[in-house]
Amino acid sequence: MNAHEIRHTLQDEFRHTLRKPFMRAVRDYALVQPGDRIAVCISGGKDSMLLALLLQDLQHTVDFTLCFLAMDPGYTPEGRAQLEQNAARLALPLEIFRTDVLRIAGRHAAGHPCFLCAKMRRGYLYAEAQKRGCSKIALGHHYDDAIETVLMGLLYGGQVQAMLPRLAARHYPGMELIRPLYLVRERAVQSWADSCGLSFLPCACPAKALQSDTKRAAVKALIARLAAENPQIEANILNAVKNVDTAKLLGWRDDTGAHSFLDRFR
Repeated sequence: MNAHEIRHTLQDEFRHTLRKPFMRAVRDYALVQPGDRIAVCISGGKDSMLLALLLQDLQHTVDFTLCFLAMDPGYTPEGRAQLEQNAARLALPLEIFRTDVLRIAGRHAAGHPCFLCAKMRRGYLYAEAQKRGCSKIALGHHYDDAIETVLMGLLYGGQVQAMLPRLAARHYPGMELIRPLYLVRERAVQSWADSCGLSFLPCACPAKALQSDTKRAAVKALIARLAAENPQIEANILNAVKNVDTAKLLGWRDDTGAHSFLDRFR
């Protein structure tokens, strides 16, 4: 398939599984506004490449500007070449900048580099987007990432929190992060990639086999096993962080600090 044919699949056979949930997230979470300048952050994987095409399609109905940023965190020459080839095949005008994120994170956070790596990547992407006059960065996290994150926090972090579809940047005033694939299922993305004959850059992270990745794989397997028995399980996980009743929590935190249920008795 050429770029035009691949884009057409989003209007045809993948309209209901990809385009419609994308549009619903954009609308429900007010992710894109007329006049926005958005940096689409391309990791080289299937999710971010799909995101780029869907946002380009949205430009037919909403007046906003896009640029396409890819950070090379230390890819092999073969990985860098595949990233460039996929961008060319999809006719994406990709801007690539080089960093040493993988090397630095691996050296300074041995055994648990994922948090440092993610923080550094985000900082570089915000900075590069801001240089180009963008006020938002768009990331390719999808529905499955969102529900897995809820359980990861609960089971391994001892906290209840969600991966939000939109948030303000803490250290970059005026910048926002948006996740327009928030309601798109991972299996739909994979089906699209397979149907179009697309192969994407695998994760280049040297921590791929470490404990943090093993934990996410375990959570993914747990969700799949529970969903096989009750198909509502996945929706219930996400709904749980939409319907939090603070009157029935032992404790919680907000902008004013930490709170306890005992505060009501004082």
